[in-house]
Amino acid sequence: MEFLEIKLNPNPLVQFLGKAPADFTRLDIIKFIEEKGIRHLNFRYIAEDGRLKTLNFIIHSKAYLESILATGERVDGSSLFSYVEPGKSDLYVIPRFQTAFINPFSENKAIEMLCSFYTRDGHPVETAPENVLKKAIANFEQSTGFQFKAMGELEYYVISEKKDMYPAQDQKAYHESSPFANWEHIRLEAMDLIAQCGGKIKYGHSEVGNFKTETEDFEQHEIEFLPVSPDQAVEQLLISKWILRMLGNKYGVKISFAPKITVGKAGSGMHIHMLLEKNGENIMIKDDVLSDSAKKMIAGLLDLSPALTAFGNTNPTSYLRLVPHQEAPTNICWGDSNRSVLVRVPLGWIAKTSMISDANPQQNEAIPYIPGKQTVEFRAPDGSADLYHLMASLIVAAKHGLKMNNALKLAEKLYVNVNIFAPENKEKLDELNQLPASCWESAEALNKLRKYLEADNIFPEATINRFIKHLKSFNDKNLSEELFEKNDEIKALVERFVHAM
Repeated sequence: MEFLEIKLNPNPLVQFLGKAPADFTRLDIIKFIEEKGIRHLNFRYIAEDGRLKTLNFIIHSKAYLESILATGERVDGSSLFSYVEPGKSDLYVIPRFQTAFINPFSENKAIEMLCSFYTRDGHPVETAPENVLKKAIANFEQSTGFQFKAMGELEYYVISEKKDMYPAQDQKAYHESSPFANWEHIRLEAMDLIAQCGGKIKYGHSEVGNFKTETEDFEQHEIEFLPVSPDQAVEQLLISKWILRMLGNKYGVKISFAPKITVGKAGSGMHIHMLLEKNGENIMIKDDVLSDSAKKMIAGLLDLSPALTAFGNTNPTSYLRLVPHQEAPTNICWGDSNRSVLVRVPLGWIAKTSMISDANPQQNEAIPYIPGKQTVEFRAPDGSADLYHLMASLIVAAKHGLKMNNALKLAEKLYVNVNIFAPENKEKLDELNQLPASCWESAEALNKLRKYLEADNIFPEATINRFIKHLKSFNDKNLSEELFEKNDEIKALVERFVHAM
């Protein structure tokens, strides 16, 4: 890394070691721990419920530290995953050095590292979430010759005691500022801590959603990230959710990533932006228009989208969010800068204008054109998403599109450049297929399309079966009709999943 990049990087390990996290070694971690006098080391990993788990170590000797960082530790896999048999439950957790960061909440400085699961024979656990994603990435790069990058938009609500000093307008909080955004300081503190822990943040802001009850305020915020490798994209979201919840605990408020807090108000999505690279160059644009590769990628996402909801929309409240007129997708289509579609092509700085010079006429220095920002955005997922499996499924879908013979025709057929919910566009709306409307329908779609996910041994059969069983366990096939105008039952359902994933 260049000197200035190291100096500006907020991760203390990067500054101390003078290298990028991808280059961290075991000896680097030992050196940092020794010179900083750190006595606490924590292993973190994701279990079946999608939450970070922790294994704590006290460092009492260099030999013990060297041993931990060379061999990892064993855990009871049957308590972490329902599909691990108690009779064969021992698994190894092995730290990945590039994920190391300092715990920003520990009273005594602690080093944290994310881990991967291995079997007693030293092989990656086939069904471990992080391994499914690892296989998807490797297969994609090998079969397409492209690199896949992604980033997420993390939306959440801050739920607090009612404040009347500076009330914001109901559902009008988009980019609101303090003091009308009462919990802006939590978002800013979270962004600072996320960056220190290695997250690559694009920006943060208050979101549309805000409302009040007789006793509580509900205020929506968003933190958006920069495109990175798929595993980094997942892990910075996981760490960020943990940081936000820890800050909520610190300030005595609830932080919820739930898809829906109440009917009629904006839900919280977790939109995923994606792009393709070739030799480090963004290939989403060619001759100032969307490239054929990008269109094929979109076609694959749309073609497998019903099954993708199995990983991105995992509880019944997900389908209270996926309703018309709430900036959440319901129909399988795509478009440019169109928030009523499933896959949106956002502004990508394609036009080579002189906006900066126009806004700053005193600017004498030539402003360079910076290409390579174009992404496509998959708008269905929400805060209930099983992130490793969701990202793996998006990669599979992108590869599916790149390999489809009719991908460009499908993309052309499903392109929409109007508000599909406007009355004058009803004929177009009626032509489009819909996303699943319940966990049950999502499970059915997953079962129908499972062959694409199981191809090349990326998604194990047992993993697909587990998701189908889990989704059908909610028995919510006709839930929307059953809950219609039953506000008390809707409230109980929302409260049940307020801390989902």
